[in-house]
Amino acid sequence: MKPVYIINGFLESGKTEFINFTLDQPYFQISGKTLLLLCEEGEGEYDPAVLKHSNTVVEVIENEADFTAARMVELEKKHHAERIIIEYNGMWKFRDLRMPWHWKVEQQITTIDASTFPTYFNNMKSMVSDMLRNSEMIIFNRCDGIEDLNVYKRNVKALNQNADIVFEDKDGEIDEIMEDDLPYDLNDDPIVLTDEGYGIWYLDSLDHLERYEGKTVQFVGMVMKPENFPKGYFVPGRLAMTCCAEDMTFLGFACVYDKIDLYQERDWVKVTAKVEREYFADYEGEGPVLHALSVTKTKQPKEHIISFT
Repeated sequence: MKPVYIINGFLESGKTEFINFTLDQPYFQISGKTLLLLCEEGEGEYDPAVLKHSNTVVEVIENEADFTAARMVELEKKHHAERIIIEYNGMWKFRDLRMPWHWKVEQQITTIDASTFPTYFNNMKSMVSDMLRNSEMIIFNRCDGIEDLNVYKRNVKALNQNADIVFEDKDGEIDEIMEDDLPYDLNDDPIVLTDEGYGIWYLDSLDHLERYEGKTVQFVGMVMKPENFPKGYFVPGRLAMTCCAEDMTFLGFACVYDKIDLYQERDWVKVTAKVEREYFADYEGEGPVLHALSVTKTKQPKEHIISFT
């Protein structure tokens, strides 16, 4: 299998700069030739010295119609490539990308110009979603002076909960989420989560579980009973719109409650629960597990679908 590394993002988002930097690192000085498929040409250019030093050859593919599996195989054989890097065109339909059967994606990284992110996200959300959904790392650059990085992170995490998200300004990587930015007080007992607060709490718990361990939260959620869950467990949570009305995801953590048989799938309940860090098989490791102190039936909220904008 030929390893493939996909770097995507819109024009001038920093793709070329990122690839140039990567090729120049000692860890990338490995045997064999690297084929770099360049699907758009912005202002950034590749350093000829870096390409030579890293044994990398560049092939430009100008038209989306030419980016076919047959063309990729032809270029692989032409250069006897051991690995492939694809600098993908952000305006091409990512979901239509088809590669040769023996090419395997080892890593997908998306670069984003933070100063233009709201424009693309609000006007081309479906295209942005396709780009981000399977990326292992998402790099926001040019973050200088931007105050909405928490919102950016929530938008991206709603689409891809497992991605590593990096924010960079001219001085390097920055830490974007501060406790003061949360829409609830971590010292409250219980921490009462509004519709907006639930989504933020869910995503923040994935990154900063230490903030919530041993604390009690209260929220309204829908009952879900996955078939593979052990007896006495359920998932209270909320549906979130990540892209459009047809693109929903259910956000919820495993919850221990010995009386869950009193409730049906999709019942609405008010949950008061303590947050603990525990191993859970569905997580394939440790994560937030709720221990219900009380569960009471309630009405469906007026806005039962939450968003992150």
